[in-house]
Amino acid sequence: MIEGILRHCTDAEIQANYVASHGQSEVAFAFCHVLGFRLLPRLKDIGSQRLYRAEKGNPEEFANLQPVLTRAIDWDLISNQYDELIKYATALRLGTADAESILRRFTRNNVQHPTYRALAELGKAMKTIFLCEYLQSEDLRREIHEGLNVVENWNSANGFIFYGRSGEIATNRLDDQEIAVLSLHLLQICLVYINTLMVQQVLSSEQWKGKLTVPDYRGLSPLFYSHVNPYGTFRLDMNERLRLEA
Repeated sequence: MIEGILRHCTDAEIQANYVASHGQSEVAFAFCHVLGFRLLPRLKDIGSQRLYRAEKGNPEEFANLQPVLTRAIDWDLISNQYDELIKYATALRLGTADAESILRRFTRNNVQHPTYRALAELGKAMKTIFLCEYLQSEDLRREIHEGLNVVENWNSANGFIFYGRSGEIATNRLDDQEIAVLSLHLLQICLVYINTLMVQQVLSSEQWKGKLTVPDYRGLSPLFYSHVNPYGTFRLDMNERLRLEA
């Protein structure tokens, strides 16, 4: 997720990233915060989430939240590892190291790296802030849901287009992988371009003028493919025999 955000090969300035439940973790929340964008997940198991306290204090505070409250954040650990957090985040941003290599280093020999522990602690704080906003704001939940719907719709279109070999890139050669992905991107662009022209042609007709409202236009998207036949057309003529004789 982090690699895709940092190296998306466009001029877009990423401010937030929508992910499903499996796309988030406490370490991911920490890295996203340090790198300057928000991680906005749609949490499937929202009922099992816990809120961390900002500081130690009266354990009886917030009586209505007691079932979901847990310990206080260890701010001293984050402060002591601050320079290391920035160092690894800068390595990610500049591309001198990838997220997989960094995480592998943190968890090597099953001994938790102190910087990894600090990342997890910072992530707990950021996730708690997000959960409070997520539970309080219906607009935020709706925004995340709509954003993920676009992504999932696009992924389903990719699966529809890239149907050869079960949609898998079954090669370890980087050149072949690049050709496969570039071909997929070319087909994506063609599909969106043709669909856009078709939608424009339909909406330019007199019968549609004045019928669509602003929310209707917001719902329009060129990411549809139900009209596409990826396998070609086979015409069967029952009145003609195949010429199979020698």
